[in-house]
Amino acid sequence: MKEKETGRGSFTNQIGFVMAAAGSAVGLGNLWRFPYLAAKYGGGIFLLIYIILAVTFGFSLMVTETAIGRKTGLSAIEAYGKLSKKFTFLGYITSIVPVIILPYYSVIGGWVFKYLFAFVSGGSSASAKDGYFSAYIGQSGEPIFWFLLFLGVTGVIVLLGVEKGIEKVSRILMPVLVVLTVGMAIYSLTLPHAMEGVKYYLIPDFSRFSINTVLAALGQLFYSMSLSMGITITYGSYMSKQDDIAKASTQVDVFDTGIALFAGLMIIPAVFSFSGGSTTQLQQGPGLMFVMLPKVFNHMGVGGVVAGAVFFLLVLFAALTSSIALMETVVSILKDKLHISRTAACLITLGVSAVLGVLSSLGFGALSGIKLLGFDILDFFDFISNSVLMPIVALLTCLCVGWFVGMKVIDDEVLSSSPFRRRKLVDVMIRWIAPIFILAILISSVLNALGIISI
Repeated sequence: MKEKETGRGSFTNQIGFVMAAAGSAVGLGNLWRFPYLAAKYGGGIFLLIYIILAVTFGFSLMVTETAIGRKTGLSAIEAYGKLSKKFTFLGYITSIVPVIILPYYSVIGGWVFKYLFAFVSGGSSASAKDGYFSAYIGQSGEPIFWFLLFLGVTGVIVLLGVEKGIEKVSRILMPVLVVLTVGMAIYSLTLPHAMEGVKYYLIPDFSRFSINTVLAALGQLFYSMSLSMGITITYGSYMSKQDDIAKASTQVDVFDTGIALFAGLMIIPAVFSFSGGSTTQLQQGPGLMFVMLPKVFNHMGVGGVVAGAVFFLLVLFAALTSSIALMETVVSILKDKLHISRTAACLITLGVSAVLGVLSSLGFGALSGIKLLGFDILDFFDFISNSVLMPIVALLTCLCVGWFVGMKVIDDEVLSSSPFRRRKLVDVMIRWIAPIFILAILISSVLNALGIISI
């Protein structure tokens, strides 16, 4: 493994960073959450707002976090303290996020594994029946088996290290993921009524614009690009001092947004075809992937079985690249803080994740009677991490860099290896605009989750 001066593993070159960082960003948020939010919030107008936010808000936060990681050469738990002693506490808050997300994300990854198995083993018709999904997750044994399998695969890859594990797997999975996504999108466009779905998805209807559309796009961008989880800081710490941070961040941004765009082209026209052009079926929300899409694939006949298998293989790859990033972040944190080997850090991470993941899985079955703030166990972990901790981390990062440490620290780190053409944009976003956006996300997400408002 290639080593940096700090003794940490590193990516072999910039493309290794881009593939790994894009892998962390491209996950269930792109292939599952983005299409149903785009459908819910007006199709084309949501897409337009999302792209504008991605090249401004998303780019600025990604450059900032990557620069923090490369400058300090440390994981999130130590990086903030090295920037400013006043913000040492922020490293601990950031470190909690991947610890919470990895277990329940792996539970959902296990569901994807199960559905892939159903399609390749001839059980796809059963998965299309009403009540199949809720009955499945309500079991105790089988969902835990698939969860542990998904977590175990993730653990093996992370155990192999930065270059031989994460980078190598990302270099293989990401191009395959792109090919599968584009192929599935093209296939969806050949279905009856598909063009109606394409028009709805790609042509902005400004009459559908609302503040909720902006908030939904902001929240999705946050979720999709893996911001404020410690991932980008960790991967930045593995980045060479010769690599172009701004260019790499742009490439990750384009990669992530492109996959999300094609995911919408893959799913929205297919559901339009199944429903005869009605948008009602698209309002399934989180159940779209596991409840509605199996019905769509089953409706297509033999071709649908193949399409369903390819689709869930694609989703599995995307879920794995994100879970790898989450686990690597936790492992890096443990190595930095406890000064232990990668193997020991991996085993500790696997043990904690297994316990928390089993609890999340049983929250729909044997432990379904336990509610935390009115949420199932998995939904509670999702609410705390995505709706509370991540916006808080992002807001405090903007305050730390923009107002206490100073933007010059970030600017100088980027400029040390390349031009920084969007420097003024990043400076203004981090100091002034991003904090307002993030505060809006935090307040609206919490109020929405608590049922006080509806977004």
